[in-house]
Amino acid sequence: MRVKVLEICDRHTFFPVICVHPVADNQEQFYLLRRDGYAATDDEPCVIMIDAQCRGASYDPHDWGQSMRTKTVAHRYITDNWADLRDGDVTDVEFILGETENKKLSERLL
Repeated sequence: MRVKVLEICDRHTFFPVICVHPVADNQEQFYLLRRDGYAATDDEPCVIMIDAQCRGASYDPHDWGQSMRTKTVAHRYITDNWADLRDGDVTDVEFILGETENKKLSERLL
């Protein structure tokens, strides 16, 4: 399985997330992922996002409840741009939505 740790930012908001692309590395993972409904192959369309401090997890970007804007936009962006993202990358919701012209820098660089 492929895992990335990313930084999500929005207006006055910062939190880390762990994201998993459920692509099987072996037959055991393939079997269990398929039994759970995933394709488990490179063309798997979903990414599972685990909220900070494991406060929630979802494969559906629209399943985030109270933090709908930030988490939904970020999760959709992460899913759509999975191949281009690297550990530590910033997912800046204001920038994604065109509300700011410049993408925020990672807090680890400030």
